[in-house]
Amino acid sequence: MSPSTARGVRNNNPGNIDCNSRNAWQGQFGVEVSVAKPRFARFASPENAIRALGKLLINYRGGDSMPGVDGKDIDTVVETINCWAPSNGTDTQAYAAAVAKRLGARVTDPIDIKNLSKLFVESIIIHENGESPYKGAVINEDVRRALE
Repeated sequence: MSPSTARGVRNNNPGNIDCNSRNAWQGQFGVEVSVAKPRFARFASPENAIRALGKLLINYRGGDSMPGVDGKDIDTVVETINCWAPSNGTDTQAYAAAVAKRLGARVTDPIDIKNLSKLFVESIIIHENGESPYKGAVINEDVRRALE
């Protein structure tokens, strides 16, 4: 793979999931290599990383880390993106706006992540990598696996 290939694609981690020893994601085998400041996980296949991305989004909906618009859950695009890509080095407002536009929603609209997860996952992949090199059927299957 060319060094100009997006980092997430090179790592088989199109959502750029941080490497964390507490997460034993299927197919995850450590932190990225050949970068000055390794941060992101590497996966054996993008399918495993897309499944992990979907699971993380669903877990955010559980509301453990931040109240949603109704005071309980993380249930809007902006709240979800604030968890996904905290503002340390990321323009989360622009990120949330880009994802919301792809979803046909406003950043503050409550969303049902389980019904939007394929589109939400694809929107994150596009934002993180500039494009999605994965077919819709692949993303659909990995999101289905995340929902299991």
